[in-house]
Amino acid sequence: MAKRITNDLGRDSIGKLLFRLAVPSITAQVVNMLYNIVDRIYIGHIPDIGATALTGVGVTFPIIMIIAAFSSLIGMGGGPRASICMGQGKYDEAERILGNCFIALLGISVVLTAFFLLAGEPLLLLFGASEDTLPYGLSYMNIYVSGTIFVQMALGLNSFITIQGKAKTSMFTVVIGAVANIALDPLFIFVFDMGVQGAAIATVISQALSSVWVLWFLLGKRTKLKIKRKYLQIKWAVIGPVLALGVSPFVMQSTESLVNIVLNSSLQWYGGDIAVGAMTILSSLMQVFTLPLTGLTQGAQPIISFNYGAGNNDRVKKAFQLLIAYGFGFACLFWLTVLCFPQVLISFFTSDPELVGFASWAVRIYLAAIFMMGAQISCQQTFIAVGQAKISLFLATLRKVIILIPLVYILPNFLSDQVFAIFLAEPIADAVASITTVAIFFLRFRKLLRNNPNVWEQTASVPSAQQPDGLPMEK
Repeated sequence: MAKRITNDLGRDSIGKLLFRLAVPSITAQVVNMLYNIVDRIYIGHIPDIGATALTGVGVTFPIIMIIAAFSSLIGMGGGPRASICMGQGKYDEAERILGNCFIALLGISVVLTAFFLLAGEPLLLLFGASEDTLPYGLSYMNIYVSGTIFVQMALGLNSFITIQGKAKTSMFTVVIGAVANIALDPLFIFVFDMGVQGAAIATVISQALSSVWVLWFLLGKRTKLKIKRKYLQIKWAVIGPVLALGVSPFVMQSTESLVNIVLNSSLQWYGGDIAVGAMTILSSLMQVFTLPLTGLTQGAQPIISFNYGAGNNDRVKKAFQLLIAYGFGFACLFWLTVLCFPQVLISFFTSDPELVGFASWAVRIYLAAIFMMGAQISCQQTFIAVGQAKISLFLATLRKVIILIPLVYILPNFLSDQVFAIFLAEPIADAVASITTVAIFFLRFRKLLRNNPNVWEQTASVPSAQQPDGLPMEK
């Protein structure tokens, strides 16, 4: 049996804690990355139709991101709120938050499923589908959105496992689904000869397995926070603060969807299907970058949130320092890999020589400033961890809505190569947003800790020789 370690979040070495929490979270996100892109890898290698089918599935990406964004609205809003309550010793309030989030996710699933099934075709045309690629996109989307409830349960509730220090358990949520998807994809696509529809069916089955795992844990005996019947009702006093905090990660993901729509429609206009196909691959590589970094921030979030709630400012600062150092280092490593080996990365998604050549050129432009994003994401996620909803929302909208989208429409009017201009908008937005976010963070962070209300609360209620305990964790 795995050895249990107690008092981790409140007392253990921050470096060891971050390692214990971040490694499983990063592993989960890397596997989740495979979960998200394995369909595209298999579809891109379907004989004869691979490039066209890949482009068709690529235009469904905004819908997939919107569905995931709603799970983040609830999960990433409820998780830190519940974690802060746990740091304050308010476990009943944390379970009330969990119950409200569970009901909210159910309601969101019903609404999203109905909407996308009814409005799918016009949406895909708006997103950049052509006459050739629409049938593939529509086939994939109709099946995928039918499994929306599984996405909401698996992604939205998994954060309530992570905040308990159960990093391995939350990792298995993703691993179970990803391994199933990787195994089922070739079976349905090639053996059963179901093509794009087979890829979608395999994904829905895999997401269902992940959601069963999450619910099994949160209804079982090993969880510190349990889904309880008495809390299964929406209370605005509970769900309101959750939505206020969750709106930042929601905007981050939903605007990613909006950006993808803007990029695909503009690239379809100026460059045709091959440009949209390249954008599908570049979006996948962006996920290769962001998901492991998300795992790192998820590993740091329980440490930061718990200790902020417990009034331990020194531990909050130490956790942030390690987070930004590792985040920036990973971003630089990824950036160098893209610059040195673009064709190797692109060839994972397609064997079409024309698409490989076009995408290899585009990726060096599109991800030219990605090395700066490690610091930007670390600062933004730390604001979320300490419950700063308003500033997190502003920073989430800055890069994509305020800077990137206008540049996609403005730059082609000033550069003769319009496709180049569209790809160039991304690194400009990355650089400006990163510099702005880091500057704002370091101007506000010290003041935020100095005015931490929990420092006074803990000083008044806890004897000086004692500190609030952390949570048992899995090693």
